Amino acid sequence: MGRKVRWGVLATGGIAASFTRDLLEMPDDAEVVAVASRSAASAEAFAERFGIPRAYGTWAELAADDGVDVVYVATPHAAHRAAAGLCLEAGRAVLCEKPFTLNAREAGELVDLARERGTFLMEAMWMYCNPVVRRLVEVVRDGAIGEVRTIHADFGLVASDDPGHRLRDPAAGGGALLDLGVYPVAFAQLLLGEPDRVRADALLSPEGVDLNTGVLLGWDSGAQALLSCSVVADTPLTATVTGTAGRIELPRGFFFPEGFTLYREGRDPEEFRVEGRRDSYQYEAAEVMRCLRAGEKESPLVPLDGTLAVMRTLDAVRDRIGVRYPGE
Repeated sequence: MGRKVRWGVLATGGIAASFTRDLLEMPDDAEVVAVASRSAASAEAFAERFGIPRAYGTWAELAADDGVDVVYVATPHAAHRAAAGLCLEAGRAVLCEKPFTLNAREAGELVDLARERGTFLMEAMWMYCNPVVRRLVEVVRDGAIGEVRTIHADFGLVASDDPGHRLRDPAAGGGALLDLGVYPVAFAQLLLGEPDRVRADALLSPEGVDLNTGVLLGWDSGAQALLSCSVVADTPLTATVTGTAGRIELPRGFFFPEGFTLYREGRDPEEFRVEGRRDSYQYEAAEVMRCLRAGEKESPLVPLDGTLAVMRTLDAVRDRIGVRYPGE
């Protein structure tokens, strides 16, 4: 692979625009060469907006483009399996937005396909690639707070109450859990791995998606994680990790933090900060490009087995609260 990695963008919504904008700020490393949508007009407008040379009105055309090294999949949740699968079948490396798929079965199908084909695949869990979060993991694993005993994390906002909104639509994979709750769950599992027990409770909408969800994860070690997500309440968006010898607090926006504070008995609080934009998608893009240049098929920062474990937990939560999507 050459010095620049050639990206294709599949979808033209808000997150696709943000990701593309960040790629264009990496001109020495990345080149955005193609975009696809189910609408040719939408793809052409997106291409004109960002100066992308090729615009396709079907996903298949992008997947077949041999001038693309990796495709960023930014469709709504329910389309991730089909879009990412199409690209993997064509031999394209894929970075697929979170939640990886609607459920663990679909996630397993994508992982199996990528491994069978020897094609790179990664979930776009930007939190795992954030330098502050990476530093936090190092601090915890170095034993700074002893054995982890509790994790608290929340992600809630007030979304539209329109029944047609994607967050209210079961066919689109709507609800708080998959859109927002994936972050607290992924954060807890980054530090403790897959839980041994899952408990949950939720307020459901008339359409059958979760609006306000609480989750309690338990590990045989005695560790627990108390997590919440909501599309009807503006929660603090913070996280705390408490161990036998101290605790770490992450401020609002824990999933793309500007820093964290370490508290230990008998010591002054220690502030950890990392220079750079806290809301940048460039960290995950850089990890994808590093992997592709190194010939790696999976990222050690966002391992596929970890993605599958998070999807299994999300499935377990939905089972507890009674949320099922069409076709399941």
